[in-house]
Amino acid sequence: MVRSPTVTPALAALAVRSFLTLLVVIDPVGVSPVFLGLAGSRPQAERTRIARRAVLVAGGLLVAFAVGGAWLLGHLGISMDAFRIAGGILLFRIAVDMVLGQHERETEEEEAEARGRPDISVFPLAIPLIAGPGSLASVMIMAGEARGDRLGFGIVLLMAGVVLGLCYAALQLSSLLGRVLGQTGVNVITRVLGVLLAALAVQYVADGVRGLLAGSAGASPA
Repeated sequence: MVRSPTVTPALAALAVRSFLTLLVVIDPVGVSPVFLGLAGSRPQAERTRIARRAVLVAGGLLVAFAVGGAWLLGHLGISMDAFRIAGGILLFRIAVDMVLGQHERETEEEEAEARGRPDISVFPLAIPLIAGPGSLASVMIMAGEARGDRLGFGIVLLMAGVVLGLCYAALQLSSLLGRVLGQTGVNVITRVLGVLLAALAVQYVADGVRGLLAGSAGASPA
């Protein structure tokens, strides 16, 4: 008789740690108003499609990085600090557009330009807002803590799926917030969040630069 895998205290602790870490790093509640600022003026069906695709793409990236992210970055000679800097620069570009209102459309042009609008599901929603440097690095670390244990690795992926499910629910609820605030409220939030996103992007870059400098100092001969 085949015995079912036993969830040890260590695996249970890994599950809790994986869930809490990814929940804090991905921050579904924090992503929701950003999504509202980027897509608040779009039809409900389009917002649903964007949210679904963004979560699926982010989930695929998290799985890919859990399986071979460390190997890939190491093989290409890319450090996580460099990856963090790149994500920060991309995020800053989106923040500038939000502050300057580049995502808005004139009311009379919205329907005519609907098909020409850029698809934000992959960038910047899936990357780097959901599957950013922090979440990709976190899932790689948690997968490494499983140390080849298939059950532990599955637990890490399961916790990532739970957090992504919460993220999708938060994105769906953002439409309710949009109806309450109206277009003017959405525009105000968009600009405020753009400033906050710019600060977050600068923090990403600063952390990456700090890590690169610390690594260079450590590698320098005494």
